[in-house]
Amino acid sequence: MSRYTLVTSWTLETGVDRVWRALRATREWPSWWKYVERVEEIEPGDSDGVGALARYTWSSRLPYRLTFDMRTTVLQPDRIEGVASGDLKGHGRWDLRDEGGRAKADYTWSVDTDKAWMNLLAPVLAPVFAWNHGEVMREGGRGLARHLGTKLVSVNGRPC
Repeated sequence: MSRYTLVTSWTLETGVDRVWRALRATREWPSWWKYVERVEEIEPGDSDGVGALARYTWSSRLPYRLTFDMRTTVLQPDRIEGVASGDLKGHGRWDLRDEGGRAKADYTWSVDTDKAWMNLLAPVLAPVFAWNHGEVMREGGRGLARHLGTKLVSVNGRPC
């Protein structure tokens, strides 16, 4: 397996609560996030959504798809965390905060790949896989801004 730790930061011209609600509603992601093909609820979790299990199918800028299950382990107004299993295994975490009336959303994705071809090619293609993840996340920020009717100010500190 190959380990990737990838961090993305979005800054949006809106309130943190709006971003949190959109990120929490993962079944709606395919309507605004170009590379999310499908989100299927497997288990609902408790009354707050902790323990929920969903299956995600993602496409990307590169010609491959990944499917993995994600179990929500933390669901708080400033943090969402989950554990992934399937084509990717590991941990994802959204950290949300207000920065001068703007929402800052940081995503940390620390995963191992479980596809043999990805692991075989990782020594050469790891930078390409990281670039691809960045493109998927950049499009997510754009899609979220459109969904919320607001402006994506920056991605990873770079103005949009």
